[in-house]
Amino acid sequence: MWIAAGLILRLTLIWFPRPGDDDTLDYLQLGQNLLHHGIYGMGSGADLSPTMYRLPAYPIFLAIFEFLFGSLWPKSWVNAVFVFQIAADLATGLLLAAFARRHLSDRAAEATLALAMLCPFTAAYAGIAMTECLSVFAIALGFYAAGRALAAHTSGSRDLPALILAGLASALATLLRPDGILLAASIGLGLIFYFIRGRSRAEPALTAFRRGLAAISIFCAAALLPLVPWSVRNWARFHVFQPLAPRYADPGEPSIAGARRWLRTWTIEYINTANVCWNFPGDSIDLADIPPRAFDSPQQREQTIALIDEYNRTDTLPPSLTARFAALADQRIHDHPFRYYVMLPLLRDADMLLRPRTIEFDLDVFWWRWTDHPAQSTWAMVLGLINLFYVAAAAWAFIRGRVPFAWMLGSYLILRLIVLGAMENPEPRYTIQFFPIFIIAAAAALTCSRAVPHREPGPTR
Repeated sequence: MWIAAGLILRLTLIWFPRPGDDDTLDYLQLGQNLLHHGIYGMGSGADLSPTMYRLPAYPIFLAIFEFLFGSLWPKSWVNAVFVFQIAADLATGLLLAAFARRHLSDRAAEATLALAMLCPFTAAYAGIAMTECLSVFAIALGFYAAGRALAAHTSGSRDLPALILAGLASALATLLRPDGILLAASIGLGLIFYFIRGRSRAEPALTAFRRGLAAISIFCAAALLPLVPWSVRNWARFHVFQPLAPRYADPGEPSIAGARRWLRTWTIEYINTANVCWNFPGDSIDLADIPPRAFDSPQQREQTIALIDEYNRTDTLPPSLTARFAALADQRIHDHPFRYYVMLPLLRDADMLLRPRTIEFDLDVFWWRWTDHPAQSTWAMVLGLINLFYVAAAAWAFIRGRVPFAWMLGSYLILRLIVLGAMENPEPRYTIQFFPIFIIAAAAALTCSRAVPHREPGPTR
């Protein structure tokens, strides 16, 4: 029943027009250039040049589907991508339910499946050509496999396929998005912690250490070896060691890191991202979109206005202008380090976690303007309450100690919050990767289930 409901929800979301994104266009262009020209790069014709600013898994995925279905449906082959992503998202729910059945209870597995199938936020990305759907699948697969490996360790054996599967899922997450490496880090930390904690008193410490080290080595090899071809390609093409992707630009391109650091001294919400970060560089910036918190004094306000005016003349960031933005950022960071390193990251995290997810459902980002669009505001508030339920229920489960392997799953949340808080462009979609953990934790909270060290799974419904 729950799977059927999940399928209907995802098909319904695909049936209605889904919002596009510049990232979608980038992934499509990378995949098409790879398929038609054999070059993993951006641009076309004489301007086509290799790049490494996007990881290759999703463009390759799109290229495969265009190759398989492009001749059959030249204008609608992306629908085949959506169908596959629906299957992946449904598989995510089944993996999470299997994890809950093994480590919580049958009731928790049922609740997990229901929460996964009916989650509108993960379901929305099944119908959008972006990395989120497959990334969420990789996270669910990684934690499912890691849970199997830890359960085997608790019973005194080793589940080699589970260790390899956990590593490959981590590699997939990493090759989809640079922050996917956090999955490998959290699983690795979890394996270390629970292997040490789960050592039997009858087992000599050295034997337990060797057994744990061997298991962790297997996991790391499976997680890191798939990154080698991409790293070798980047070294051969750009002469840099880059196993992930650069934050802003390819080697040799002008750096805009200083200007981005200035943004991090005041951005805290998605509106800042939409109105300023996405325009910087490339489009003009309206001074009305710069909030008062971007200035610490009248003199600093005048300095900022002068920099924005100079930028707006060309909509570019030459090195000299970037350096002046960097100097302004350094001044603000020096005067208010606690604000920069603690307060602003926490506010960005809160905005990404709690803001109604309007973009996925093509709702006005100014969702609180009731008189402008009462229907959209109503839907945004409903979505905001649903989102709050997942977050609050998960937090309650962690506080009450009901989440299985809480140190492993919790370390992923903490590491990702640290990374997201340090970004200048907060977007709610960056927290969609939290939902596999939120779903398991919320199910534990709803069913009052408590984690058990090892539990053989019952028959799947």
